Amino acid sequence: MSSILDSFSLAGKVAIVTGASSGLGVAFAVGLADAGADIAICARRVEKLEQTKAQVLESGRRCIAVQADVSDPDDCNRVVAETVDQLGKVDVLINNAGIGTAVPATRETPDEFRRVIDINLNGSYFMAQACGRAMRDGGSIVNIGSVIGSTSAFLPQAAYASSKAAIIGLTRDLAQQWTGRKGIRVNALAPGFFKSEMTDQYKDGYVEQVMFRVPAGRMGEPHELVAAAIFLASDASSYITGAVLPVDGGTLTT
Repeated sequence: MSSILDSFSLAGKVAIVTGASSGLGVAFAVGLADAGADIAICARRVEKLEQTKAQVLESGRRCIAVQADVSDPDDCNRVVAETVDQLGKVDVLINNAGIGTAVPATRETPDEFRRVIDINLNGSYFMAQACGRAMRDGGSIVNIGSVIGSTSAFLPQAAYASSKAAIIGLTRDLAQQWTGRKGIRVNALAPGFFKSEMTDQYKDGYVEQVMFRVPAGRMGEPHELVAAAIFLASDASSYITGAVLPVDGGTLTT
């Protein structure tokens, strides 16, 4: 007899993780593999992808690495096609690829703004679109948003904040379109402060200065975000769609 804990397992599922060359992308790929999924990873930096692939393979799961720029729809379609060809199907998408800038709005160039939107928003849509065509009933898409989509970080982040606010609308619309008709659930995570390549670019002392906004009093640990992703990817969340789940130590309560 199965238990409630069995519903959190990803055994027998195939997951795509974008932006898996570093930071939280690596944590998502390894964590989903530990939960039982076979993994397809993609990013622009192929040499770092191979490092992530080696970590996934250590867990005993299958893994393929595909070099891709998610802002290119053709690349997104190719990632999905190679996943289906080599791993048999697609059950889960972790839409993690993203970049951030902190440029004052009066100095941000059109190209700088467009690049953030192209990767964070357009890339998430193009990957979801490609997976939505291939996924079967029971699929799960997890978009990675940010609390910055709902609040300010006291930094000049117009492009990043706009892209992450748009992820909320994208998540709700795709859930409305696909859950009933295709059986694909679409949800989003809204991380707070987690160590990443973006936070590495913050000026010294910035994170400490904003901790007053975090009731938990600390930055998040990668495993805390990965656990939430596994929940949304798995059958444990089978009646949840169109939701945005903050994993932020309470930041949005302040």
